[in-house]
Amino acid sequence: MQFEFIKIEKQVVKGVSLIQLNRPKELNALCLELMEELVHAFKLLDQDEETRCIVLTGNERAFAAGADIKQMAGRTAIDMLKIDQFSKWDSIKKTKTPVIAAVSGFALGGGCELAMLCDMIVASESAQFGQPEIKIGVMPGAGGTQRLTRAVGKALAMEMVLTGKFITAREAWNAGLINRVVPVEIYLQEALKLATQVASMSPIASQLAKESVLKAFDSPLEEGLQFERKNFYMLFATEDQKEGMAAFVEKRNPDFKGK
Repeated sequence: MQFEFIKIEKQVVKGVSLIQLNRPKELNALCLELMEELVHAFKLLDQDEETRCIVLTGNERAFAAGADIKQMAGRTAIDMLKIDQFSKWDSIKKTKTPVIAAVSGFALGGGCELAMLCDMIVASESAQFGQPEIKIGVMPGAGGTQRLTRAVGKALAMEMVLTGKFITAREAWNAGLINRVVPVEIYLQEALKLATQVASMSPIASQLAKESVLKAFDSPLEEGLQFERKNFYMLFATEDQKEGMAAFVEKRNPDFKGK
């Protein structure tokens, strides 16, 4: 598939591939075509054995300023049901490889939801997060009421969703929405640095650990503990577990093969 609205760079650093949203004139608004390309990009990289972590970014001015409102303005409820645009989000959510969002500028509406769909977020000091859908007569529909509430709590989520309030990167960090805030000049480098750390680990262990953390959001504690335990035991069937523990005993760095 040829990509028009995104760019992919495999192995931008060892073990890390980069996806960049590429609609700069539209502030990377998430049109249906862009989301379709994202689905294909994530599937492609998820199947790439050399890619152990994915970084998703936009540009300094905007990660993504929201959905493409022009595509939705005249549609009916039946139109929206038939388009089933959120199935693309469900597909991206299934990505097994850890994903880090590198956010600068606007991350609003669908842009904020897309960042939250990632596993971690590194933000520049200029980043702004918000769910302003209420200002155009609708509400978040790609996880904004659910993931935001789980990340920052009811009070702040209610204020953001019901008033359309934006929060700064520093406020987002204080609320637990993002991992770190860095100067604009180095936000992508910092995301790649974090991704390199993730990529240096056993990819099988990383995938199962990610799966287990996400399980905590949709299961009772006892069920989550059982799920975690099964994944823990499963890793003892891997060569990476043998290598990792041998390296620890021998006081050397492990050489994980993803097997």
